[in-house]
Amino acid sequence: MAGNTEPLSPRAKLAVTAGKAAAAVSRAAGRGSGSVIGGKVALRLDPDLLGALAQHLDVVLVSATNGKTTTTRLIAEALRASGPVVSNALGANMPAGITSALAGGSDARYGVIEVDEKYLSGVARDVTPKVIALLNLSRDQLDRAAETRMLAEKWREGLQGSKAVIVANCDDPLIVWSASSSQNVVWVAAGQEWKDDAWSCPSCGGVMQRPGDDWFCGECGFRRPMPSWVLSGDHVLDPHGSAWPIHLQLPGRANKANAATSAAVAAVFGVPPQVALERMYQVQAVAGRYDVISFQGRELRLLLAKNPAGWLETFSLIDPPPTPVILSVNARGADGTDTSWLWDVDYPRLAGHPIFVIGDRKLDLAVRLEVAGLDFRVCETLDEAVQLAPPGQIELIANYTAFQDVRRRVGN
Repeated sequence: MAGNTEPLSPRAKLAVTAGKAAAAVSRAAGRGSGSVIGGKVALRLDPDLLGALAQHLDVVLVSATNGKTTTTRLIAEALRASGPVVSNALGANMPAGITSALAGGSDARYGVIEVDEKYLSGVARDVTPKVIALLNLSRDQLDRAAETRMLAEKWREGLQGSKAVIVANCDDPLIVWSASSSQNVVWVAAGQEWKDDAWSCPSCGGVMQRPGDDWFCGECGFRRPMPSWVLSGDHVLDPHGSAWPIHLQLPGRANKANAATSAAVAAVFGVPPQVALERMYQVQAVAGRYDVISFQGRELRLLLAKNPAGWLETFSLIDPPPTPVILSVNARGADGTDTSWLWDVDYPRLAGHPIFVIGDRKLDLAVRLEVAGLDFRVCETLDEAVQLAPPGQIELIANYTAFQDVRRRVGN
């Protein structure tokens, strides 16, 4: 548990050293940050290393389908008000990447860790978190992560008996189902724009009733709990009813929701909402997301959207027509190889925008846009799309590996 500062065992020290060496070799070879391979090597040498590295930390775990990287960053900024923080800020969120991140945090007080949905229960067992933040669950990488109800059930089973404070979004029935097995839950009304994965009751399978912002199952009585933190426009209301202004450089309502959850997490550690929210203002971009960069004499805003819920949120924050939009979709291992999710995205919202399509699966996307009745052009490269785009800042929306491709091309 945090506060225990037992020194690492000789085996753990050897594992950390070997992992850092492997990461350095990977970086020198130009294969990225090396955090994943470094963590894999370290865990191979000491399978218990993750728990050992976390023993002196107050740990926060953050998991969700969308928003976990940004929320992890906001929580880390807020907690720096009361002590040094170690975090996997670049989003390497499976055990190997988390191990690499914690290996660099021997002087930290807090560990703020983003965790891939599939690994949440296992990582929570290893690191004994003080807080677990659960934001949302929706369809994503169905070939890898399986159906959302199954994932919610795994979380529910994995969190049962956990001593952690669970900070959870009461507007997402799947999150409420996941968190309801826990003893200590702080409910946050963070909203849920994408509702298509939450029309059947996760408790009994009945049809969910959704009047206004409320929801309940008419058959078994499973219903939305009362929140103690509420996102209300540009403010977050704390449990005492005080309204604190949210000023962010990050765009969109979804990021206000992330900030509201982050404020609730920070409060568990005694950081007041005003202090937490002021610190969050410093975050301008997260791992390249929301960055505006110059490329070939044009301004491009880089936006990440990996699944239907994420695309819906992104469409709400782009500039209106006639702003040109470039869309890029891949279907590599890290994206999920099944592109059927494209048919769930509300692409008609892009009507009026000049649209340019790139990426490995540009033809899959082109068929979807054709059916939506949109005007678009398929391009072979980012360079071609930028050259053909009419004047003005360009909104570039890409899924995970396509986003990384774009960042490499523009030197970001």
